[in-house]
Amino acid sequence: MFSALHANKPAQLILGLVIGFLFGFLLQKGNVTEYDVIVGQLLFRNFTVIKIMVTAMLTGMIGVHLLRSLGFAQLHPKPGSLGMTLVGGLIFGVGFAVLGYCPGTIAAAVAQGKMDAFVGGMSGIIFGAGLYAHSFPYLSRTILPKGDFGTLTFPELFRVTPWVVILPLSALLIGFLVWLERAGL
Repeated sequence: MFSALHANKPAQLILGLVIGFLFGFLLQKGNVTEYDVIVGQLLFRNFTVIKIMVTAMLTGMIGVHLLRSLGFAQLHPKPGSLGMTLVGGLIFGVGFAVLGYCPGTIAAAVAQGKMDAFVGGMSGIIFGAGLYAHSFPYLSRTILPKGDFGTLTFPELFRVTPWVVILPLSALLIGFLVWLERAGL
């Protein structure tokens, strides 16, 4: 089944579109396209955003590794570095601080008809991508390679099976979500 899907590019596009609509719908239903919710998260008053992010991380981490363990998926980690993390974090942080949206919530807010997301967000994405593309030759020689850690994953770093990392991390994250709920956050 998965090999047939892998070979069928139009089906992949349709599946991606359906999943994208579902993702946007869930972001909207979770209210993370609302300015007050996002600012509330930044002010540590409303933890809706972090709850959704942690739930997505849990679902993705367990789901991907379950599919991998069953032989239905393969991991292809991309190389990383502290420099890449710094530059990506700065770009993301500036965009988030200026407008209060991340790329996923911008798309969902645009679909809702929010003009600040459409005008500010889309122009910000285009400007930021253009600035990064223009700066890439310099960044790739100077900052991006700093602190290179290659394609190393935590299980590889600790020399254990992925589930030795996933199970305790999942328990910790679930405990964190329970604590947030009990604290009324």
